[in-house]
Amino acid sequence: MSLFKARDWWSTILGDKEEFDQGCLCLANVDNSGNGQDKIIVGSFMGYLRIFSPHPAKTGDGAQAEDLLLEVDLRDPVLQVEVGKFVSGTEMLHLAVLHSRKLCVYSVSGTLGNVEHGNQCQMKLMYEHNLQRTACNMTYGSFGGVKGRDLICIQSMDGMLMVFEQESYAFGRFLPGFLLPGPLAYSSRTDSFLTVSSCQQVESYKYQVLAFATDADKRQETEQQKLGSGKRLVVDWTLNIGEQALDICIVSFNQSASSVFVLGERNFFCLKDNGQIRFMKKLDWSPSCFLPYCSVSEGTINTLIGNHNNMLHIYQDVTLKWATQLPHIPVAVRVGCLHDLKGVIVTLSDDGHLQCSYLGTDPSLFQAPNVQSRELNYDELDVEMKELQKIIKDVNKSQGVWPMTEREDDLNVSVVVSPNFDSVSQATDVEVGTDLVPSVTVKVTLQNRVILQKAKLSVYVQPPLELTCDQFTFEFMTPDLTRTVSFSVYLKRSYTPSELEGNAVVSYSRPTDRNPDGIPRVIQCKFRLPLKLICLPGQPSKTASHKITIDTNKSPVSLLSLFPGFASQSDDDQVNVMGFHFLGGARITVLASKTSQRYRIQSEQFEDLWLITNELILRLQEYFEKQGVKDFACSFSGSIPLQEYFELIDHHFELRINGEKLEELLSERAVQFRAIQRRLLARFKDKTPAPLQHLDTLLDGTYKQVIALADAVEENQGNLFQSFTRLKSATHLVILLIALWQKLSADQVAILEAAFLPLQEDTQELGWEETVDAAISHLLKTCLSKSSKEQALNLNSQLNIPKDTSQLKKHITLLCDRLAKGGRLCLSTDAAAPQTMVMPGGCTTIPESDLEERSVEQDSTELFTNHRHLTAETPRPEVSPLQGVSE
Repeated sequence: MSLFKARDWWSTILGDKEEFDQGCLCLANVDNSGNGQDKIIVGSFMGYLRIFSPHPAKTGDGAQAEDLLLEVDLRDPVLQVEVGKFVSGTEMLHLAVLHSRKLCVYSVSGTLGNVEHGNQCQMKLMYEHNLQRTACNMTYGSFGGVKGRDLICIQSMDGMLMVFEQESYAFGRFLPGFLLPGPLAYSSRTDSFLTVSSCQQVESYKYQVLAFATDADKRQETEQQKLGSGKRLVVDWTLNIGEQALDICIVSFNQSASSVFVLGERNFFCLKDNGQIRFMKKLDWSPSCFLPYCSVSEGTINTLIGNHNNMLHIYQDVTLKWATQLPHIPVAVRVGCLHDLKGVIVTLSDDGHLQCSYLGTDPSLFQAPNVQSRELNYDELDVEMKELQKIIKDVNKSQGVWPMTEREDDLNVSVVVSPNFDSVSQATDVEVGTDLVPSVTVKVTLQNRVILQKAKLSVYVQPPLELTCDQFTFEFMTPDLTRTVSFSVYLKRSYTPSELEGNAVVSYSRPTDRNPDGIPRVIQCKFRLPLKLICLPGQPSKTASHKITIDTNKSPVSLLSLFPGFASQSDDDQVNVMGFHFLGGARITVLASKTSQRYRIQSEQFEDLWLITNELILRLQEYFEKQGVKDFACSFSGSIPLQEYFELIDHHFELRINGEKLEELLSERAVQFRAIQRRLLARFKDKTPAPLQHLDTLLDGTYKQVIALADAVEENQGNLFQSFTRLKSATHLVILLIALWQKLSADQVAILEAAFLPLQEDTQELGWEETVDAAISHLLKTCLSKSSKEQALNLNSQLNIPKDTSQLKKHITLLCDRLAKGGRLCLSTDAAAPQTMVMPGGCTTIPESDLEERSVEQDSTELFTNHRHLTAETPRPEVSPLQGVSE
């Protein structure tokens, strides 16, 4: 029980599944009784109107039958209820009810009950106004300084203020620049209407200005108006509050001063009559309603503010005086005199919880029971503590809460790639030059051991490979179910993918006793697509611009046995030489030496060597595995082709820079296009015709430039995407050659791949160059550092597009140089010490200055890039088999 909980005096629940808002609650002596006691009037969106007069026998009692004076179904939703002097010829209070298309004014009279049912009320319709526009809210007051009666102003959903002088309609005016309706209030001291527009500013309009402005019902300009009759509706003052307003209210100290209170979404404002800020208060919670009222202290105002945390805060100006807890979220709050009890706080929630409460404290009478004391066995506690520490230690070692076998046993995923092409190709909308693009079927099988929820299969392949379907959903409501899905893969565009490996990822939730919604888990399975999907047999070429040579420690194998699906009719000639033709157009030749243990791969494009080289190594490993040979290894003894690699980097970076320039130019032309449109619109709306001064010609020319630039941006994005795919292929090849050259382990190759291939997609905000440069710089300053001083250097935490690629190329060259001089890659902190290991044969020292580093860069460039004929000798890291295996 909270000490500052609101003291419940009387409460009830209104109706069943009815909805209410801030205008649905009103407190007033609506039946004009002699004792002056207020009644609670509540209207609902379901059309029900209720009047209550609470008389609880004791504090906290619920509603009794005699507390409800009147309940009537008005058939139309009730938007707002107000009580005032709305009938001419009398100063009695009457009830105004606002519907969406109607305003009704009722006379409420009470009769004394003679039996236990208590007093009763009767409601009589005095008059009504049918509205031509949909109403939003209303306010009332003595507009224009009239005495003894109240006028009503209704704001429509399209921004029209409709003024009613009791039984008659006076006039209607449209608010300038209107978009959405806001709260509306009337200040009697300044005779002004105040609202908050959709521009997030408080606006004040004088009643006299509204009365003499152009009639909203005659928006078509007449000849008389053109001559000057009627005035334009001008705002008196505005104040930008920077947020939307929930409600607005005016409170007067006396006849000489009043304040305008505005409740925003995050702040609470108090303004003077002229729009100047008296004070404001930043709220730490989301408000729902408020009610300012005069304080007993001179010159201060109290404000009740309800929020979405079921709290009601009482402020004196900006000072929090009290906070109390409510059983619901209030959408409307009022203060009145009920049953001779002054200052009763009445709150209403959006679901019809009506409560009358007052502020106070409830002392807690709870006393904690005595705890039974028992002797502690410290030996047992020590044993238990050691067991818990052992469990925590084992969990930290395994880096998981559940054992790996259990996680894998939840769901088993297997992928099978069909060895044959589809009889009917599933390729659609392809952009490849060949007549027929083949497709291959991939079948994914899921088998669950337990009940699983929200299982979703996502399949990913490297572009430009395309899937006929890449998303699947399943429901495993019972254990031991098997689900199988099939889809086809084909080449969509006319360039070569960077990898033939695909990935099937399944995300699911496993429900437990403590968590019925399930614990989210992910399992993935990789699979490899056949080379023939993107490649055809081709004519071997004797000459090529780019060549690499792979050395092995075993006798050469016939290329016919390695690539049986790519043999042409002249089989005898293809024992030692074989040609490949990619669907994208590239041609690659593989030659096997007759005397030495070497294989040469050559092509006109450097990046096209990657897939065939990788496929050759994989098939050689599989061939010797079947022969039972375990010591097979590949090697590379040539120079790393950094110069060719750097050319691809420069081309990719140039496309990024061009894309940035094109987007800036397109933004400038779009701004120019909108400026010309505004000029033309102003000319067309001007009453006095004026020459266009070739603005239409300029608009047409700018439009053509915008379209041309948009096409150029789109074309550049396509070229950039293709260039990034080629760059990834070249990067894979460079990593493979470095691994074979320096005999790197699988862990070291994984570090290189993480540094050189950090992104699946390349964007203007985060590109490949700056990301790779940061990763390589980190390696150079940690595991490949030459001194502890270099390790202490901090990297810039913000990645920006560089001015050029010279720094990146220097770091890549330096990385290869330090690997050649004995550096080793690792992520552990122990291995980050300066490297002292050297390669056999000795090497020069790593430079200590930037000038020395430049000389090494020049030497290394000559070392790694002078030769286009390349060679290699390190075991290739373990590669996944052709069919997928669950990971």
